[in-house]
Amino acid sequence: MKSTKIIYWATTGLFSLMIFGSAMGYLFAPQMAEAFAKLGFPQYFRIELAIFKILGVVGLLLPAAKGRVKEWTYAGFGIVIISALVAHIATGDGPAIWVSTLISGAILVTSYLNYHKLQAASPVKTLVTA
Repeated sequence: MKSTKIIYWATTGLFSLMIFGSAMGYLFAPQMAEAFAKLGFPQYFRIELAIFKILGVVGLLLPAAKGRVKEWTYAGFGIVIISALVAHIATGDGPAIWVSTLISGAILVTSYLNYHKLQAASPVKTLVTA
């Protein structure tokens, strides 16, 4: 159980840091505006994606976010990673970009699997009525 917690928090923290960093890049780095233009995306999508990435990081890191909130957060990040991979492949970006995207996906999947291990191991609290 302890190793599961360590793996969960390490992968969740690393993934959150990566996503938060990319969101800040989307908002403040001129190179990211150019990259979005190269991919054929409108600039408002870059801002929208940055905001949702920040909200997603909050959803992953807040202990109070459980159940559906956490599941939708993981699903959303999964969609973002798959979409990024498809966009980079379609525009001819090199394998280095694909590999980094796949590594991000692997970190996300590891976090997700360990989240579920922790949920399964936690005692279920029930309301007992007399």
